[in-house]
Amino acid sequence: MGADDAPFRGSSAIAAGVVTEHQLYHDFVRLYQGVYISKRVEITAALRARAASLFAGPDAVLTGFSAAALHGSRWIDASEPAEVIRPGHHRATRKLIVHDCRLEPDEITVVDGIRVATAARAGFDLGRRLSRVSAIVALDALCNATGLKPAEVTRLAEQHPRARGLVRLRSILGEVDAGADSPPETHTRLAIVDAGLPPPETQIPIVENDGWRFACADLGWREWSVLVEYDGEHHWTDRRQRAWDIERSARIEALGWTVVRIGAELLYNRPDELVRRVRAKLRAAGAPV
Repeated sequence: MGADDAPFRGSSAIAAGVVTEHQLYHDFVRLYQGVYISKRVEITAALRARAASLFAGPDAVLTGFSAAALHGSRWIDASEPAEVIRPGHHRATRKLIVHDCRLEPDEITVVDGIRVATAARAGFDLGRRLSRVSAIVALDALCNATGLKPAEVTRLAEQHPRARGLVRLRSILGEVDAGADSPPETHTRLAIVDAGLPPPETQIPIVENDGWRFACADLGWREWSVLVEYDGEHHWTDRRQRAWDIERSARIEALGWTVVRIGAELLYNRPDELVRRVRAKLRAAGAPV
């Protein structure tokens, strides 16, 4: 990446003749002291992480959401502060969290030339500091993107018995599910489980009578042939997507499945109604709820 689309050190760019001092202060935004990016570029969590790495120096290791972003985790709020591990005392900086601790060599990897905590270590750090729901959302996304298993995070917890937040971390690891394909899917699953309903399976393959797999449902229970599908905004605004959704639902129901379709309004404004609908369909299918 060049100075136009990636974070860079302003002093180095001026010295190399890539930009002038006038251009630096008028065409670029300072993310951290001495580190800039073009005003035309949308700042993402991954770009903020790269900028933080430049600012913090070669002895720093990205962790938390910053590491997760470089590992390919989605749905990370770009306004979240970057997060690095860097031994020694360092003055606080806006939009940057610095942890003074040391990592074991096997807790560090390199992504695109940047020192980054492994997925397991990033999950270990996120799970210890975030609230329950936020931690599960973050670890669902990280596991989905990387193939990380909660057991790998558990092993790290065993290797760091004096780390802060271990009780919080251990309390949520059993609820992590890499099958969640978005935060709303995680929120839906947690609403169902927190209401005392049986934990649903994620990403259930839907197979035609001839054996052709034509769909994968968000959540559900094979035992009772009940599915829960979350419809994001694009399901309503994209005409082709909406047409396929209608066809897909008809074919799924023709195979004997009961489908509960939900959207953001129901999930976030009327979660009790969501649970009532799901419970009613499970009960009608013979589930002991």
